Amino acid sequence: MSLKSFDILPGITVGPGNPLLVLAGPCVAESSAICQEIAGTAKEVCASLGLNYVFKASFDKANRTSINSFRGPGMEAGLAMLAEVKEKFGLPVITDVHEPDQCAPVAKVADMLQIPAFLSRQTDLLLAAGNTGKPVNVKKGQFLAPEDMAGVVKKLESTGNGKILLTDRGTTFGYHNLVVDMRGLAIMRSLGCPVVFDATHSVQLPGGNGTSSGGNREFVPPLARAACAVGIDAVFLEIHPEPEKALSDGANSLRLADLKDLLTSLKAIHAICP
Repeated sequence: MSLKSFDILPGITVGPGNPLLVLAGPCVAESSAICQEIAGTAKEVCASLGLNYVFKASFDKANRTSINSFRGPGMEAGLAMLAEVKEKFGLPVITDVHEPDQCAPVAKVADMLQIPAFLSRQTDLLLAAGNTGKPVNVKKGQFLAPEDMAGVVKKLESTGNGKILLTDRGTTFGYHNLVVDMRGLAIMRSLGCPVVFDATHSVQLPGGNGTSSGGNREFVPPLARAACAVGIDAVFLEIHPEPEKALSDGANSLRLADLKDLLTSLKAIHAICP
């Protein structure tokens, strides 16, 4: 199936011949201040490069390694932080949903819904997300082959919602490790959906620190550049002003100060390999 460009949001078109879409923000909505600092800086960077930007933050990280790990502010407070970002910066926002009954209330604030990788095959969750009519970004499960996402696409399409993005965030490779099979990007793109490369979760070491996940932040730029050379439509990045102090996924988060250099190189590669 050939990939066609389509409007994912008003004024934002994804697909061949269009600018790289950037989905980026902190792993979790730690505070209004952190969200706004990241949103403001990332918006300025993306605008200077002519790239479309959607702010990302999770109100809950339901799959943290430890019961004692910070999960987030919860849905009500988290959505309020996202609403503040929308109002102050005029940005569209995306956040994760974990249960079917979260989809409708979240869709009242979020412009896009995201399905976490561990939940990528959950039929009821996919149908509830699709029924909101909002664009849905599904992260391919670390346990799935890229061609297996065809079933996910069909579930969403059964709701009449064709605004679907598919994300690769790495595949389980032994214990506490992920590997990126670049062929998967091309395979998922052949399903007719725009493809996103999650450059930061792909360098995560799941559970690698015992009570939390580790990561290899230094590999974010080379993997992101490689993915753009293969051909993608969007890049997903978790970014933080001080990753060492981040309350979730700091080890694999990109430093906010490094965002412009990375996106500059990705834009150049994407122009050659759309």
